[in-house]
Amino acid sequence: MPHEFAIHEEIELAATPEQVWEAIATGPGIDSWLMGHTEIEPGVGGAARMTMLGFTQTSTITAWEPGRRFAYSSAPNPQDDSYMAFEYLLEEREGGSTVLRMVHSGALGGDWAAEYDALTKGDRVYLRKLAAYLEHFPGLTSVHNVFAPGPQADGERMWAAVREALGLTGSLTAGAPVRIRVEGLGPQDGVVEFADLPTAVGVRVDDGLYTFVHGYQDTVVVEHHNFAKDADHEAIERAWRSWLDRSFGAPATA
Repeated sequence: MPHEFAIHEEIELAATPEQVWEAIATGPGIDSWLMGHTEIEPGVGGAARMTMLGFTQTSTITAWEPGRRFAYSSAPNPQDDSYMAFEYLLEEREGGSTVLRMVHSGALGGDWAAEYDALTKGDRVYLRKLAAYLEHFPGLTSVHNVFAPGPQADGERMWAAVREALGLTGSLTAGAPVRIRVEGLGPQDGVVEFADLPTAVGVRVDDGLYTFVHGYQDTVVVEHHNFAKDADHEAIERAWRSWLDRSFGAPATA
């Protein structure tokens, strides 16, 4: 029997409703802060397709009010009736900012309690990425994304490896300067954009955003959104996947 759920989030964004709409309701905009690759067919009844790790989930757009409201829902899974639905409500504020309210709802099957916990934490992280994208990379879209789930590791081991890669000897805190050193890539200076420990840390560099996640079932995840057209995307992805292997052993298999 599926378990229904609803997650409510609210965040104020340093962007106009039009800018927020481009980020949440277009494929290139969504690709600039969310994992995977998304394609959007505008309008009610259109398709929202998200592809991740070779699997594509197609949802149907249920609300389309540009600058105000966007919603979509997947069809129930025939095996357990699970499904996912999202609704975004935008409210303009004085000074050019926007309050975004998100409702993530649906029904979960299987290990529903652990999945709900992961979704709750994940939604918060992705909204922080959205905020960082709109504040620091307005008008740009990510030209290459890395979504690299690695092996499982306990939190202490994972965050020790992340601190080492970031050149930090102290704690991970928002605003801390970092110098990323990973074999196969040149050093990059950046800053910790947010630290939502023990779940995730976001790091901003000149040409992109990194997110390190201790995710569902202790899976270590590296995400990278790159906004530089001349970057060697294959080298970036190869370097981080090699870092996962060296730091935590062979990636977990499906």
